[in-house]
Amino acid sequence: MANLKPYIPQLAGQRILVIGDLILDEYLTGKATRMSREAPIPVLEFESRQLIPGGAANPAANIVALGSTAVQIGIIGSDTNATNIRQILQARGIETDTLIVDPSRPTTVKTRIMAHMGLRFPQQVARLDTLSREPISEAVERNVRAAIDGQLPRVNAVLLSDYHTGLLTPSLVTTIRKLATDTSILLTADAQGQLEKYSGFGVVKCNADEARDYLRRDLRTNVDFEQAAQELCKSLALTTGMVITRGVDGATVCTASGGVTHCPAPAVTDVYDTVGAGDTTIAVITLAVSAGIPLAEATTLANYASGLVVRRVGNYTPSPDELAWAIDNWSTH
Repeated sequence: MANLKPYIPQLAGQRILVIGDLILDEYLTGKATRMSREAPIPVLEFESRQLIPGGAANPAANIVALGSTAVQIGIIGSDTNATNIRQILQARGIETDTLIVDPSRPTTVKTRIMAHMGLRFPQQVARLDTLSREPISEAVERNVRAAIDGQLPRVNAVLLSDYHTGLLTPSLVTTIRKLATDTSILLTADAQGQLEKYSGFGVVKCNADEARDYLRRDLRTNVDFEQAAQELCKSLALTTGMVITRGVDGATVCTASGGVTHCPAPAVTDVYDTVGAGDTTIAVITLAVSAGIPLAEATTLANYASGLVVRRVGNYTPSPDELAWAIDNWSTH
């Protein structure tokens, strides 16, 4: 594998259209003081509230952190949390002019209750989700299509982030595929299991469990994953390749030509939280492949970036300097 550090500057200076399910991640943190008399649960005394871009907003935040421009297309409600997520995206430097308001649904929020218990990071004790999984209406879909039409001539790639809350309907994905094919723009997707929707894309990413579920068979060895990546790449007719992420075992990549590569993961210490690692992976892969970096090197670079994420609690967006540090200091498995 070639030295990865010279690739880092190539991740900057691009314009990426990010389409997908927006989520506002809310963290309510309190100090655990005692056990409740009412139920077998800890009583927390409130300390802080933090709002972080989640769902499809997290790849966008990663793109900006690496020096490129992210244009966000997603659905928000007409509620207070819609104002919150718009402000948070703007504070991160993400373009929000193409957010679509749907008054019939709430802005998606994942509220995590975190307890400080003397450890380095607080521990999650509960999560409450506010969301609708109903597919978007035809009227809203027309608005989304119009927003995409207006942006495609100005972007280097289109990244789809599917959290299964109704935006990326099969008909909308089909439209995006046709529009991007007509303009020869790179299409990438974090399918989160719904792989069949993304046939004909450039790059599709899923994790090991999603690959097992989709193929309906167990995958354990490198050979198992090589065969799975080849099968998925061929059946989905991907034009660049398939990426199956495997946690500490790295990732298995199959290119459109049929070549398979194992991309090692860095030997990361102090793993605290895997939230957001997949978002970072697809963001880095999209930027790298769009810049002409081979898929295997792009995926290995993404493995280092996601290694930085899992050392923090919640979504984290590594900087180019941090990525260079990780490459210099971490060996691979």
